[in-house]
Order: sequence, then structure tokens, then C-alpha cells
Amino acid sequence: MIRVLIADDHAIVREGIKRTFADTQDIRVVGEASNGTELMALIGSCPADVLVLDLAMPGVPGLEVLNDVRRRMPNVPVLVLSMHPAEEYAVRAIQVGASGYINKASPPSELGAAVRAVAAGRRYINPEVAESLATHVDITSKRRPHEILSNREYEVMCLIAQGRSVSDIAESLGLSVKTVSTYRSRVLDKLELRHNADIIRYALRDGLVD
Repeated sequence: MIRVLIADDHAIVREGIKRTFADTQDIRVVGEASNGTELMALIGSCPADVLVLDLAMPGVPGLEVLNDVRRRMPNVPVLVLSMHPAEEYAVRAIQVGASGYINKASPPSELGAAVRAVAAGRRYINPEVAESLATHVDITSKRRPHEILSNREYEVMCLIAQGRSVSDIAESLGLSVKTVSTYRSRVLDKLELRHNADIIRYALRDGLVD
């Protein structure tokens, strides 16, 4: 039996996943969390074989949650479930340690196949993700500006694009205001932007935030 832990801020998504697996003989949902804090509290007290993780939960940014999960549960594969296109998040998620990536628009049968694959120690790479990975390796010299940001810079950029203040971001990430301001300055320099409003326009134009 494959024990699955779900972390997604939308109750209807969690319920849909549970209903999908209710019809299977080999997969059972053993716990669920609606944000990164709840997920961290579950780790250790709720043994699981696979974590299905949404990267867009409120509070601590998804890539930071993924980093924490990999440190706390190094032997538990993480399957990222996201509404964002693979080209925007899949490469970063896999670089951080995810074992697979699947879009929320995928059919339920694909989710089951992905869970079984990562539980067996394989990566789940569908054609969309494979193309994104190949593109990342093949044309790194032609990457879009935000793709050269570090994971922390990218997280700060996305939070700024969501309208979060520097002090709010600092509290969410457990960093000092000065450190977050430094990351903000690096983002502006690397993207050749001037103000937070430019970051918001850039992120919206490239579909990096909702």
C-alpha cells in the first residue's frame, strides 16, 4: 500500500485527490495539510511513502517548503502538483529535489501513475516536463531573465509580485529585512528593472503569478 500525504491549500483539490485514490487498491491518503506550517507539523507523526505537494500555498513559498521537506524527509519522494505550466516551475522543482511534476489539469489516471512511479523510486517526467528539462539544458544561453535568478531570488520576486512588502516577506522567510532588501536589489539588477511595479508587470506578463 502506498501511503500518500497531500499538501494543498484548496480543500476541493484535496478532496478530489482523496476521491481519486478511494477507488484504487494500492494507494491510500494518510494525511493532509493546507499550508507549509501544517505540513511541517505532520512530518514525523504521519508516515508516508509519497508527498503530493502544491507549490503555491500561502505563507512559506513552495520552493522553500520543498527544501524543508527534502531535509526532513530525505527518503520520501515528492510529487509536485501545480496549476502552473511545466516550463515555469518544473525545472526548478526537480532541481530542488522533486521526483516528479504534474499539472492540476491532468486526468486522475495520470496522477495515480505519477504516484506509483515516484513511490517505486523512479522520476515521473511526462512529455511536457521532459521538453522543459531538455530546453533548460539545451538553450541555457537563451534563458529568459528570471531563469537566471537563484531559487531564493525567484521566491522573493514572486512574493513582491504578489504585492507583499519587504517586511512581510522577511517574516515569511525567516530572514532579516536587510537580507530580503538585498535579494530584491539583485532581482532588479538581474532583470534590469527599476521598481516593484516593474517586477509585478514582469511576473504577470510571464505568468509567474496569478
